[in-house]
Amino acid sequence: MNWLDTVIQGTLLGGLYALFAMGLAVIYGVMKQINIAHGDFIVLAAYLALGIVAATGLHPFLVIPLAIVVFGFFGYAVQRTILNRTIGGDILPPLVVTYGLSIVIENALQQTQSADPRSIKLGALETASVPLGGGLAVGVFPLVMLVTAIVVAIVLEIVFNRTRLGMAFRAVSDDREIASIMGVRDKRLFGYATAISFAVIAIAGVFMGIKFTFTPSLGPNFLLYAFEAVVIGGMGSFWGTLAGGIVLGIAQAIGFALNPGWGILAGHLVFLAVLLVRPTGIFARTA
Repeated sequence: MNWLDTVIQGTLLGGLYALFAMGLAVIYGVMKQINIAHGDFIVLAAYLALGIVAATGLHPFLVIPLAIVVFGFFGYAVQRTILNRTIGGDILPPLVVTYGLSIVIENALQQTQSADPRSIKLGALETASVPLGGGLAVGVFPLVMLVTAIVVAIVLEIVFNRTRLGMAFRAVSDDREIASIMGVRDKRLFGYATAISFAVIAIAGVFMGIKFTFTPSLGPNFLLYAFEAVVIGGMGSFWGTLAGGIVLGIAQAIGFALNPGWGILAGHLVFLAVLLVRPTGIFARTA
């Protein structure tokens, strides 16, 4: 067994998990909400991309900008029309409403798309690889996923730490009432935050649809991976979320290498270990 190759492949897979997690981290970081439908929105984004590819014949990578725009506006509309009504002192209403959205999305996709597994075909890039020497090689598509995750982390760090919009996000997250007194329109800001989250979800959905075969019922699995990556990395840093996704990917890759049935379990065990030893996450900036 080549452990170096296992770690490399796990790192590349972690790029996809980081994309899953960063969309979730945006909403939780700004609104302190857990979006139970997060994984289902990822699946929905994959079906949207699949439909665009089938209708237009565009290369899947060219569909990503369109998916970002469509899902960004969609996220803004969902927040302003539905989720803003649930925001308050109680964490239960957002959980219940997003759980309801999860059920609606899954059943709607079952009715319109059937339960048959689907995938987005990438052509020759699916099997293309870059040799590293010593019998090691890196797949081109997994490498693109990891690079994209790094770019998304950089962009989010810039938006949240070096722009006026990011300052407003942080102000609302720290103290919503004082931010409102200072003239910050929190409900509109929440819409912007969800739009950013859904833009990341769109990217994750396209890459997920290429990497895996998917069905309408897979949303909870992707929500779990996203949640674990956020917890492992720690709140307050998108670099931490990226690291959390990579740690989860490496853990799963090592588990699969030891035994095909241990991969997912290994990721869960690492998540549990981090939760027990450092509940705030490895690279947390906030409690």
